[in-house]
Amino acid sequence: MSPSVEAFFHEPTNSLTYLVHDPASRRAAILDPVLDYDTRAGRTATSFIDKVIARAREQGLTLDWILETHVHADHLSAAPRVQAELGGTLVIGRHVTAVQRSFKPLFGARDLAPDGSQFDRLVAEGDRLPLGELAIEVLETPGHTPACVSYRVGDAVFVGDTFFMPDYGTARCDFPGGDAATLWQSLQRILALPDTTRVFVCHDYKAPGRDAFAWETTVAAQRRNIHLRDHPDQARYVAFRQGRDRTLSVPALIIPAIQVNMRAGQLPPAEADGGVYLKVPVNRL
Repeated sequence: MSPSVEAFFHEPTNSLTYLVHDPASRRAAILDPVLDYDTRAGRTATSFIDKVIARAREQGLTLDWILETHVHADHLSAAPRVQAELGGTLVIGRHVTAVQRSFKPLFGARDLAPDGSQFDRLVAEGDRLPLGELAIEVLETPGHTPACVSYRVGDAVFVGDTFFMPDYGTARCDFPGGDAATLWQSLQRILALPDTTRVFVCHDYKAPGRDAFAWETTVAAQRRNIHLRDHPDQARYVAFRQGRDRTLSVPALIIPAIQVNMRAGQLPPAEADGGVYLKVPVNRL
């Protein structure tokens, strides 16, 4: 069975938010909602996610789920805005607790209980979430982070930060708890799905020679992913991935993004003066 999938590309962060629904029942899910954030002014806005919310209302959809593929380091989550406007249960993989334990001391987040309780539901391998006449199957696909999950809905799979488009490659593994060998195994899990499975990625940066952004491909096309084509076994892939990761810069929004996203999209609690502040750890990243 085939869900309806509508993609919304957030060009400032090269991120994708997806609106997915069952055409028969019009039950819906939103994946990886993005909040606008002006890093120079320290100001949030909701103009991007409000377009997704408006589209869901325009189509008469009932939102059942807000699905996070992982704790993102490159954009802030707009899950609280979606939930306030449309409802829905906020979901993330159960190993979010490992990410919280890693980053709580870095940001001095004394308010944060590293137990995942900030989210409505923690999911594990094989869990199935109803979506009208369809079901959302959870696939644990760690490697980029320990908390990464993919969501399979009918003939579509939303792979988060595992695969990018075939001409661009695969995700980095140098965040706390990341591991290139683990990512290799996760990639193989996705490649074991039927060839015609539609694959929806979480980011796109335009590969060299490609003029337009893209975000939908297939399992068959990912078998020819440039990183796997050039490094076709685990040992060679791991060596390549580790070497490449050493050359990559820190994501531009990692400091605000992790602080917000490990709290399920909520800002840190207000200080005694009523102000809300994001912390910048000095000489620690």
